Amino acid sequence: MTKVNLIGSGPLIVVGEHTVTLEDGSEVVKETRASYCRCGSSENFPFCDGKHKNV
Repeated sequence: MTKVNLIGSGPLIVVGEHTVTLEDGSEVVKETRASYCRCGSSENFPFCDGKHKNV
């Protein structure tokens, strides 16, 4: 089962196997856990790099 957790004003955490389709149409498969940026400041977007702590 895949779980999705919102962390306050931080990232969206997805736990469990899932596929991410990027803007260019390429796909990234995540097998365990990934953190997704919700602030838009990540240099590794769509993945969180902790920049929300400085926003």
